Amino acid sequence: MRKSRFWAFLGRKQYVIAGAIVIAAAVATTVIYSDHEQQQREQLEEELAQENTPEEAGLVAATESTEQTAQASAVIPPEQTAETEKLEQKAAETTESTEVAQVEKEAENETAETGAEANALHFDPEDGMLWPMEGNVILNYSMDSTIYFATLDQYKYNPAVIIAGEVNNKVYSVAKGKVIGLSNNEETGCTMTVDLGDGYRAIYGQLKEPNFAVGDYVESGHVLGYVAEPTKYYSVEGSNLYFALQKDGQPVDPVAFFQS
Repeated sequence: MRKSRFWAFLGRKQYVIAGAIVIAAAVATTVIYSDHEQQQREQLEEELAQENTPEEAGLVAATESTEQTAQASAVIPPEQTAETEKLEQKAAETTESTEVAQVEKEAENETAETGAEANALHFDPEDGMLWPMEGNVILNYSMDSTIYFATLDQYKYNPAVIIAGEVNNKVYSVAKGKVIGLSNNEETGCTMTVDLGDGYRAIYGQLKEPNFAVGDYVESGHVLGYVAEPTKYYSVEGSNLYFALQKDGQPVDPVAFFQS
């Protein structure tokens, strides 16, 4: 009887122990699963944090830079403002100076163009030209035949007219022109060449004390200079004015162009 009760008690105790073991196993399994799940969650969060860190860092840096720029723009030190005003004023003065210089340059160009038009050379043979000096022609222009030169005691061609005159007599410009040459010649002494335009040139020889230099413009009737002592080529003929006229570099008879 006692033995049966013992075994019956023992059987019930085994069920209790088995149930406790099952419960403990279940609890342990739950704890292990929870720990594993927590570890996975932490690992996943760490990976996500590592992936997002560069972008977040760049975003933070950009945000900080924008905030610093905004703060620097909002608060300008007094010295910087004054310096900016000076630079702006200097830039305005430079611009104004440039505009003034441009206006002056345009005015100079207009003046130069106007001057060029005013000094434009044109010689019309029909209008003729003045006599360069009062006096008698002692040696005529002659390129078709030779004429006699007393000082040289020979006959030769003469591309000019030789007009007798007294030393210091005034020599006049025969027409408007530009002085393009001023030189000393053994035969014609101080010689001035004037461009009349349209291929015509007037040449004045046996001068002294010229009143114009190369590059000067002369008007018809201006006193170019004075009659000088004759060179050794005209010692017998005496003091005179050597006057020649050329067309495109070739001599022409000036008497044909003198106004009567």
